[in-house]
Amino acid sequence: MITIDELSARFSDTTQNQRKAIFSTLFIAGNKLQTLFDNHIPGVSLKQFMLLSIVRQAQEPITFTQLGAILGCSRQNIKKLAEVLRKKGFVTIEQSPNDTRALWIQPTEKVHDFFKNDFAKYQEELKYLFEVYTDEEVETLFTLMTKLYAGIENLERRTAGEKI
Repeated sequence: MITIDELSARFSDTTQNQRKAIFSTLFIAGNKLQTLFDNHIPGVSLKQFMLLSIVRQAQEPITFTQLGAILGCSRQNIKKLAEVLRKKGFVTIEQSPNDTRALWIQPTEKVHDFFKNDFAKYQEELKYLFEVYTDEEVETLFTLMTKLYAGIENLERRTAGEKI
């Protein structure tokens, strides 16, 4: 059976192969993190958690469209996630007073309780994800991940209306 280390070694010889490996790694890492999270944190999926995190950090109510832009998914996907979270008591969904077509989402007290109590113990475990890095490497990774967003936006602009 082939390992990730063997695949990395196979794709380390050229910049083009490294780009392919980075792209694949992002996909694989995302899947692994989602599986770990979904199996470990009770009550919410990773996608629901990410939506709650953004809603919680927003200074004001945020629309489904805004959430979709931030999370990289459609307004319809946000609506489905939000409805599940509403049924679980984590959020309220209201019509925007500024735009009757827009719905916005707000956290309930249950969100604050979740992050303060339920999620706090798992947040400590996140250190294991990054304990293999030095502080300087974390800073470099943060910079590179931020730059990756710029690359994604560049790809989105270039492929607007096209299929990849």
